[in-house]
Amino acid sequence: MFARIAGVGSYLPGPPLSNDDLKQRGVETNDEWIVSRTGIKSRHLADANCTSSDLALEASRKALVAAGIDASTLDLIIVATSTPDFIFPSTACLLQAKLGNHSAMAFDVQAVCSGFVYAMNIAEKFIRFGSHKKVLVVGAEVFSRILDWDDRSTCVLFGDGAGAVILEASGTPGILASAAHADGAYHGILSVPGNVCGGKVIGDPFLRMDGQAVFKFAVRVLADVAQECCALAGILPTGIDWLIPHQANIRIIESTAKRVGIDMNKVIVTVDRHGNTSAASIPLALDAAVRDGRVQRGHKVLLEGVGGGFTWGAVLLEF
Repeated sequence: MFARIAGVGSYLPGPPLSNDDLKQRGVETNDEWIVSRTGIKSRHLADANCTSSDLALEASRKALVAAGIDASTLDLIIVATSTPDFIFPSTACLLQAKLGNHSAMAFDVQAVCSGFVYAMNIAEKFIRFGSHKKVLVVGAEVFSRILDWDDRSTCVLFGDGAGAVILEASGTPGILASAAHADGAYHGILSVPGNVCGGKVIGDPFLRMDGQAVFKFAVRVLADVAQECCALAGILPTGIDWLIPHQANIRIIESTAKRVGIDMNKVIVTVDRHGNTSAASIPLALDAAVRDGRVQRGHKVLLEGVGGGFTWGAVLLEF
């Protein structure tokens, strides 16, 4: 039995917030500075009452419609998020309740920007084993909650959103190969180095990043894991129809594509529209490309991500 994508969906909260809008809000930056360094032109920010599970719900509903199934038939729900609604219960359980499903296995995956490909990797194993047949995989984030708006090196990069896919058991191959890795020795170059203890925040509750170190690490491991997946599937990178990388920074995306040997006209780029949405960025880009007709049935698509931890991974599939 194989795992195949049956439907996709995504959701971005509120109107887009442009780079000029950020400047008007008091961030010491400008459009030229942000675009030239990141490729980001706008992002979406959830309002104070909107949670990751709320965003996940909207994306999931669209994926369920696309797949033509009811939420009650799901037997597994996995939510990839670094910004859960609560410490517990899991965002997946909260999403399950909002969907009206009362029996599916549900849990969260925390691998930051690699979370979605980690979750896809896990979901595929459940389906291949034969224990589950219909799986909802979601990446959902409200990263605006953990940004220091006085730090222009980080606050201009991120946004909120959610993306979802329905994976179904199929006799036809869908996911062709997958790989996932981590190296905790690099945890210091991208982290939120704080926690809650005794009702107080201990340490720093904001995202902190060494941009240059992250760039070098990301390009190397993204290229390596792309080539690893292709080798596992027995195809060359040139045989890929579409590369859908984590939407973090246009420079990382371009450098990775060049290193792998994939032309940029075969790379899906949406970072300009929503910034870095962490675990949500890959399914957001996938949904955009499916709905505008670029990604079509039979296409070979490589999804890949890298995030704090450090974690990285990829999934090669036939859509």
